[in-house]
Amino acid sequence: MSAFSQQVVWITGASSGIGEALAIQLGKEGAKLILSARRRDELERVASQTTLPASSVLVLPLDITDTDSLPAHVATVQQHFGRIDYIFQNAGITQRSTVLDTDFSVYKRLMDINFFGVVALTKAVLPIMLRQRSGHFVVTSSVAGKLGTKQRSGYCASKHALHGFFDSLRAEIYEEGLGVTIVCPGYIKTPISLHALSGDGQQHGKMDDNQEQGMAVDGFAATLLKAVARKKEEVYIGGTEIYGIYLKRFFPKLLSRIVRKREGT
Repeated sequence: MSAFSQQVVWITGASSGIGEALAIQLGKEGAKLILSARRRDELERVASQTTLPASSVLVLPLDITDTDSLPAHVATVQQHFGRIDYIFQNAGITQRSTVLDTDFSVYKRLMDINFFGVVALTKAVLPIMLRQRSGHFVVTSSVAGKLGTKQRSGYCASKHALHGFFDSLRAEIYEEGLGVTIVCPGYIKTPISLHALSGDGQQHGKMDDNQEQGMAVDGFAATLLKAVARKKEEVYIGGTEIYGIYLKRFFPKLLSRIVRKREGT
């Protein structure tokens, strides 16, 4: 039997990409799902693809940057299912602009979506899991959460911040029976680069070659779920770009030279 069978699993960023793939895979494994993102129509589409009965899927649109509204959404989930066993936090946005050309408002938006929204939802869910004395946070970081690259300064900073926060949280809640998994995807074939922010806050609107040629999102989801079931604390999933994490750790000057020579997009 799957580790996720009959488990209540909340997925943010569930309307596309990694979140959508996780929803479909978890549906096959018999989980009970809460699907969240901004667009109800897209969430309904994903819900229909899970093949789960309506009683096992709660479509719950939300804006992760509206942090004041999040406790009410958590209350809705608790009222509907009575508990929360896993929360997969995938909502996020990237950028394509140099530090010089990036308006400060873009940095604020990146942090609001990628970090502060995640922290706020975590804090809203945490008391429920502590009362249960069980629960698992799964947070989507990035290879960019372990190193920095051109034209991603704000994105990298927001993902680095997730590691500091959730490493601290993991230490605090371990004795309470709760867990944290941080996943660092490499190039996964999702539309994330299409929606990236340019320096003025407009959409980048282009699919990066590396993203286009990246790992299939369903394969990524299956690999991640196996890691979460094994209660892995941190997992790296992707292609050869994953080796950058180890270069950063053991050969930082070599990685620095490689990053300097690479194009930013």
